[in-house]
Amino acid sequence: MNEKYYQTLKSVETEDWLDFHVIRPICYYCAKAFAALHVHPNTVTILSMVFGAGSCVFFAHGCTFYEGTEGLGYNLLAILLLMIADILDCTDGQLARMTGQKSRLGRILDGVAGFVWFTPIYAALVYRFYIHHELEFTLLGIEETQQNVWIATAVVFVLALVSGAVCMAGQTRLADYYIQVHLFFLKGEKGSELDNSARQQELYDKMSWKGHIAEKLFQYSYVGYTKKQEAATPQFQRLMNSLREKFGSADRMPSHIRETFHKRSRMLMFWNGLLTFNFRSFWMFLFCLFDVPVFNFLFEIIVMGLLAKYVNSCYESLSKKLADTVDNEA
Repeated sequence: MNEKYYQTLKSVETEDWLDFHVIRPICYYCAKAFAALHVHPNTVTILSMVFGAGSCVFFAHGCTFYEGTEGLGYNLLAILLLMIADILDCTDGQLARMTGQKSRLGRILDGVAGFVWFTPIYAALVYRFYIHHELEFTLLGIEETQQNVWIATAVVFVLALVSGAVCMAGQTRLADYYIQVHLFFLKGEKGSELDNSARQQELYDKMSWKGHIAEKLFQYSYVGYTKKQEAATPQFQRLMNSLREKFGSADRMPSHIRETFHKRSRMLMFWNGLLTFNFRSFWMFLFCLFDVPVFNFLFEIIVMGLLAKYVNSCYESLSKKLADTVDNEA
């Protein structure tokens, strides 16, 4: 790809293999087409929400075991729609960097997109279990009675709620934060979008409700989003505070601090990348095609939960070590 393509990326270091070699090049040409049509990046983001949320209609169908080739077709269509949504969601950022149309609202919408996709999808998968559960009941030796169906569906609903609202939301929020952290230590403040809740709260307080209702509501949501990122990373917050106190700005840190953090973070980017769309969606697609989508909720809670814990632990350990170094330096 040419230099213009690389300029539309946040950084090569934060892209996984599939994104860099397949998804991002597709998005680059999509961004060029949207730019030629003068389509705003936020419009592309909203379009991605439509495709992603719309896929839930087809995810609600059983696959081959329950609905034969027609069910397989529905599930493949659902997968295609969600992949298109992801391509559009990646395109909006590249389009914004290509055209210089980056905005705070665009950043907020980009973070909201995944929730808009997966909330109806997970609801559809719970409904799917209610209709099609023979495989799970046979595996667990559960008798097929209406009472058992309702009880099992209630359990699956709780699993879906924990999986989506707690695990996936927290994991993707953390992964997004560490991408911005990595960019901060790679490119500095101007090369990242490392937001803090205090600054976002100030922006919210200054915004008028008059004529800005939607934007103010999104900003309110984003304040909460950044607060949760900071709550999950106390040692990193300590490091940033130490850098500000000692050097006036975290961006003025000594080169050895920046290089040490960047080197370790670059190794962690692979694992952090597994917390984003490609890896987790691959497993959801697989579970749906094998007609056991309920296993996706368990995978999110257990496997992805352990992975997120590992990534968070590594970054927190690194941050603590460097914060101690900064505090102890003369």
